[in-house]
Amino acid sequence: MTEKASENIELVIITGMSGAGKTVAVQSFEDMGYFCVDNLPPALIPKFIDLVEGSGGRMKKVALVIDLRGREFFDHLFESINAISSESKVTPQIVFLDAKDTVLVRRYKETRRSHPLADGGGPLEGITAEREMLDDLRGQAQMIIDTTDLKPLELRERILNRFSSEARESFSVHVLSFGYKHGIPIDADLVFDVRFLPNPHYIDHMRPQTGLDKEVSDYVLKWKETQQFIDKLDDLLQYMLPHYKREGKSQLILAIGCTGGKHRSVTLAEYFKKRLEQLDYFTYVTHRDVEKGRKEN
Repeated sequence: MTEKASENIELVIITGMSGAGKTVAVQSFEDMGYFCVDNLPPALIPKFIDLVEGSGGRMKKVALVIDLRGREFFDHLFESINAISSESKVTPQIVFLDAKDTVLVRRYKETRRSHPLADGGGPLEGITAEREMLDDLRGQAQMIIDTTDLKPLELRERILNRFSSEARESFSVHVLSFGYKHGIPIDADLVFDVRFLPNPHYIDHMRPQTGLDKEVSDYVLKWKETQQFIDKLDDLLQYMLPHYKREGKSQLILAIGCTGGKHRSVTLAEYFKKRLEQLDYFTYVTHRDVEKGRKEN
């Protein structure tokens, strides 16, 4: 009988909406040295893990792509995850890729592919059916990535930031600034609206600047209501983050939004990135709409 590996096995399950970027994701994991399998039926996951454990430690990191080509096996997925989670040597994580329906429709039209659930109809019909089917799975994911505004290279960088052996931490916080007029990020875990704060947009010489500029940042931070908000959110995060970490969540996306995603949200996202780093959390920041704001002025 083959001796099983003594080290933990890292298992990543890549799933999500068709057209949301699973091909780029699995290629990124391959580049990090993961043993990758595309379209493995979920019912076979426990048997596959047995083979991995019997590899003598040669396969310590595994990524599996589960998509709708195997939809008849989806009922087995949670059962399989629960079965392997009971093994101390296996640490499963679900990465769910998502995007807005309009973007998924455009991607299907660009590739001239038919959606696997369209049944002869348009892409939107298939996307709607798929989203309903995957709703429970999305809720179980440790990491949700919205690829609506991500280029393939940016998706790759997001995955590398989280899973590469050089950068990976057991728990990380992604602070995201955004503008409400461009839509709320669909992958956010916590969303805070700072449109109640004084707006530098109405000061002529600050309008072309962003929250990355010191003058704008100083302006946003000087107000009493800003400091009160910072104190209350800081207290909330210090309470919540350890609980998220204890429950096994690998990443938390903290989204902070203002009207255009250019001034107030950027300032506060930068502030909380530095604050969370002071609290010893692995933190990185993205300003989703700051360049859109520059172009509009």
